[in-house]
Amino acid sequence: MNGFHGSDLVGFLGAAYPWVKSAHLTFVIFWMAGLFILPRFYVYHHETTPGSAEDRAWIEREKRVRSIILTPAMLLVWLFGLLLAFNIGAFGQGWFSAKLALVVALTGYQGWMGAYGRKLAGGARPLENKTLRIMNEVPGIAAVLIVTLVIVKPF
Repeated sequence: MNGFHGSDLVGFLGAAYPWVKSAHLTFVIFWMAGLFILPRFYVYHHETTPGSAEDRAWIEREKRVRSIILTPAMLLVWLFGLLLAFNIGAFGQGWFSAKLALVVALTGYQGWMGAYGRKLAGGARPLENKTLRIMNEVPGIAAVLIVTLVIVKPF
């Protein structure tokens, strides 16, 4: 048995379809891990004294998460996800439109986190710690909604 069914051999991806789908899911996991950890880092960083050794350590950790995990994973999620979407003709399907809107929102959220990290690195602490803790929940809520849309396809 080759691990996939004839129904998986659809569209222009053909036999590559399950491989692309696997890559998409793998990089979704990496992206979500980064989206979960970076806001938590910001909560801890927020409590440090600007300019301190601890502050500089958090700046470096956050930079690594953004450059090594978040950005590459997000780009690969988009690449493989768009390949899959075009392959199965997902555009125009309600569940996919909702999923795409959530992925766009998560991409914007990542952009916001990058901008907030630059503010922290510059010594600013513009948000309350409680607000940062609430923002930490955004990726989890999005993940629940996206997984439900993809699996259940409610519309």
